[in-house]
Amino acid sequence: MTRFGLISALIFMAAMACPAAPLQAHVSITTVQIAAAISGAGMQISADQVNLLSDVVATTPLPVLVVESMQPWGDRRMKVRLSCAASEHCLPFIVMVRLGQQGGSQPAIAAASAEVLRAGTDSKSYVVRAGAPATLLLDGGHVHIRIAVVCLENGAAGQTIRVASKDRRQTYMAKVIDQSVLRASL
Repeated sequence: MTRFGLISALIFMAAMACPAAPLQAHVSITTVQIAAAISGAGMQISADQVNLLSDVVATTPLPVLVVESMQPWGDRRMKVRLSCAASEHCLPFIVMVRLGQQGGSQPAIAAASAEVLRAGTDSKSYVVRAGAPATLLLDGGHVHIRIAVVCLENGAAGQTIRVASKDRRQTYMAKVIDQSVLRASL
């Protein structure tokens, strides 16, 4: 046997002897789970009102879902951003919720979304106010960016709110850290 053949045989045998690393299985997040999370946040809906905008998967069969934000999205629809309580279980995702005839008016939709976002937060616990200037820290990979922004919503510490660049050309979803600092990832 040649030297090349011997080395190839040894490499092949070593590869066959090493156990394969188990692949992490991905489990689909269902509309039932999403509806339960939204209903738990204060807006009673059923699974047939939820429209998935893409396939949504998690690394665990029953992840704990958290409603990050809700906002009106056209007539009788809401755009809802959700994530897993443990960030390693799934990526944040957006779903569209169709509201029934009972919640059809735009003021009713705005009131419902404001009520959900206010859950457990009174006006005295806000650390940033709509219209207030702040600094947004954008982090990603090897990049750290500081941007001067204006808050578009009131927010308590730990809450995710919308902010805009000073010229109002870019909007971001950012987590409130303190009265003048917000954080988001790229």
